[in-house]
Amino acid sequence: MKFLTTIIICSIILFPGQSVMAQKAPETVEIDSLNEDVTGDGQNEKIVLKGTPFSAESNYYRDVWAEITNELDESWEIFYEGGYEPSLQLVDLNDDGIKDLFYQSASGGSGGLHHYQLSTLRNNELNEIPLPVQEYLEGAFDDSFIVIFRLSPSHKPTEIDVSNRAEEYTRLGIYDEEGKLLEQKSVLIDPIAFFESKLISKSKGYGLKSYQQINGAYHSDQLGTVETLWYFENGEWIILQTEWIPA
Repeated sequence: MKFLTTIIICSIILFPGQSVMAQKAPETVEIDSLNEDVTGDGQNEKIVLKGTPFSAESNYYRDVWAEITNELDESWEIFYEGGYEPSLQLVDLNDDGIKDLFYQSASGGSGGLHHYQLSTLRNNELNEIPLPVQEYLEGAFDDSFIVIFRLSPSHKPTEIDVSNRAEEYTRLGIYDEEGKLLEQKSVLIDPIAFFESKLISKSKGYGLKSYQQINGAYHSDQLGTVETLWYFENGEWIILQTEWIPA
């Protein structure tokens, strides 16, 4: 019995794949299938979004990609960043009359961040369209438990009353008990966490709306969100509207 036990233990150590039942590798799954004209030739292409789950028990996709084919047996692939709940929306965001491929997946982090990618296949040429980025946001703590926040150099500064957090900010050494600022400190500006397509008007078509969280002394200290409406015009994203939404 001792000899047999030794053999079994050695086989587990030296040949683990042969001593226990091998766990099946996650298989590629079809997440979604769409039929739309994304090249502008007047014929629908078949767009299949596929992914490989991290494991059989996980909702996280480690690899995600789109396979696009047409009736002429031409094909394209677009590779995306993995994540939770990957999805693909076909919507004309660059205002050229042809639907673009707008991908998103959730990162799963505490900040609610998502992965995004926007591509066009106009005239059978696959190109990526950079997504908009807020070039200017600025905020800092001021005396009397006030945060001064600016959406742009031309916007009137917004005063944010943070006196309801006075005890915490005093403990952190940002203010004294009278509300005098003890150190110069900027607010924490997260990257854009979420985009959604928005119909601007029948004549203009679609744009994007972004949501960007602004925090105080630390990342879970949410002060509010900057919501911005973007429109793609003459090869670049322009801001139609931006506003501060308090937490």
